[in-house]
Amino acid sequence: MPAKPKWAQLAELIREQIASGELAPGDKLPSTAQLREQHGVSAGVVRQAILVLQMQGLVEGVHGVGVFVAERPEG
Repeated sequence: MPAKPKWAQLAELIREQIASGELAPGDKLPSTAQLREQHGVSAGVVRQAILVLQMQGLVEGVHGVGVFVAERPEG
């Protein structure tokens, strides 16, 4: 089985941080530059991972401000 693309690995890591409570609703995610540096990936990889998480309703982007963990109803 081929390795997951880097963006999928990064999205999964952030998803796990949200699920575990390490990143709580309303928390700001690190910037694209910080995520690139921390994970050794390109800006495109970070953008794709964030886009997937946005489509899943896990994070919300605020233009010019950043990306935040979405408020999610319990249950």
